[in-house]
Amino acid sequence: MTPLRSLRSRRDTRPIAGRVVVITGGARGLGLATAKALALRGAHVAIGDLDGDLASAEAAELPGIGRSLGGSLDVTNATDFSNFLDKVEAELGPLDVLINNAGIMVVSPFIDEDPAMTRREMEINVFAVITGTQLALRRMLPRQSGHIVNIASAAGKAGVAGEATYCATKHAVVGLDESLRAEYRGSGVTISTVMPGLANTELAAGMKAGRGVPLVEPYEVADAIVSALETGRVDVFVPAKLGALMRLQALMPRSMSEAMSRAFQVDKIGTDVDRVARAAYAQRSARPVAMTGSDLRPVSVDTPGDPNPDSGA
Repeated sequence: MTPLRSLRSRRDTRPIAGRVVVITGGARGLGLATAKALALRGAHVAIGDLDGDLASAEAAELPGIGRSLGGSLDVTNATDFSNFLDKVEAELGPLDVLINNAGIMVVSPFIDEDPAMTRREMEINVFAVITGTQLALRRMLPRQSGHIVNIASAAGKAGVAGEATYCATKHAVVGLDESLRAEYRGSGVTISTVMPGLANTELAAGMKAGRGVPLVEPYEVADAIVSALETGRVDVFVPAKLGALMRLQALMPRSMSEAMSRAFQVDKIGTDVDRVARAAYAQRSARPVAMTGSDLRPVSVDTPGDPNPDSGA
């Protein structure tokens, strides 16, 4: 006999096919892996990225039978963000899912952190998530349907030396989502928080994961997002054992909790870093992007390199 729990889980699964999904920072890394996973399940996927040409090219290559589009998106520009969502709804249909994936990570001793990068990290990791979430809610609430997935980090539940501002931004996303779930409970809109460990993308260049917790592969995060969209799960740790470890740690006295973090070498993740290996990512994440014209495409600036921010740990 099939267990009642299995019957209930199958009955409650929300189909992916036919849903209109927007992914920010989706031309590479976690965002692109998620776009491919959702497209394979029949979603209509829109990729927004500072690198509009790459976003368009990757969208054109997505698998599956769903429709897709890609284009330039500066998540720090509220007008640009709104215009992108308008374009998606005009071409693919009403927005069902927004995945706020774009993000950057500054790894630096706190007192040495460039104030310009502190502001940029806050703009992308916090303010843009707030903007995107507001824009999505305004579209979803009248329909009493929708799902917002905000990519935070395991660092949103912990403190990591060398990543103070980054951790602060991810704590902000976790707190935002907790508050919104209370505010919009019963509205028909689900808000999920995805909290990966350090992910094997360019964001983690020159870094090592803690002891016993290997780098998370992009497909693992993508699969977890797909599962959250199907089940409505709101707290998503990748790998799942991170959630159990953090819940256990939260019950410990501080001295024991900090000793546990040292045992897992969490204190070395943001301090024992290969700065040479990380230099290219650091330069790209710092690059300003000038936007021009109605197509909102990036135009060349003096600093070389690709401007694309990605989200990871």
